[in-house]
Amino acid sequence: PVTIMTAGAPPSPTIIATMEEDLGARVVHAYGLTETYGPHTVCAWHPEWDDLPAAERARLKARQGVPFVMTGECEVRDAEMRAVPWDGKTQGEVMMRGNNVMAGYYDNPAATEEAFRGGWFHSGDIAVAHEDGYVDLQDRAKDIIISGGENISTIEVEKAIATHPAILEVAVVAAPDEKWGEVPKAFAVKKEGMEVSEEEIIEHVKSRLARFKAPKRVEFGPLPKTATGKIQKFVLRDKEWAGREKRVN
Repeated sequence: PVTIMTAGAPPSPTIIATMEEDLGARVVHAYGLTETYGPHTVCAWHPEWDDLPAAERARLKARQGVPFVMTGECEVRDAEMRAVPWDGKTQGEVMMRGNNVMAGYYDNPAATEEAFRGGWFHSGDIAVAHEDGYVDLQDRAKDIIISGGENISTIEVEKAIATHPAILEVAVVAAPDEKWGEVPKAFAVKKEGMEVSEEEIIEHVKSRLARFKAPKRVEFGPLPKTATGKIQKFVLRDKEWAGREKRVN
């Protein structure tokens, strides 16, 4: 089969399952940042996972995994720089160190000092660590939606929406709300020849996640992307918050 490496943004299990089941591709999921000179971790595959149901294989492969042999260390740590337990629930920030991690930002010692607090490079990505040590991203710290005091992972909501058979791709961002401060808003692309309503998508998410995590609004249409195809969430977010002095009411 054709081997495809995916990186740049967390792929949903639905996309991975489609690529492997429908296209016959072998997906290798890697994760890293510009500051780590490319991939720092890989979702290394275990042969015993081959016999699992397709949905479970895709869920496992959607995780960011463990460090490459040559890249050094990668841990999920809390604000006090303590490694979080490997329970798949406790969130922290992904931090790295090793020979592939940058020495610092050019001519910007203040930014370098901030990025390397405690001797680790701070990625800005929020994640959990599972019992097998595999890292699983929950969101970018700047993308987390705080709605009425509750934290909502945009990635979690996107994964739920992506399971709808009429959705090709989706992005979720925080949108202003007079009551809750900010709420999830989804931007989705429908598959060719398929129709689905805003109400159907909202109910679809409510059937899979806590109801408060469901998007309050859904907008259909093309998504802004970089030259390499990565969705530009900041463009969507800036549009929602245009004309406001602050991002949370």
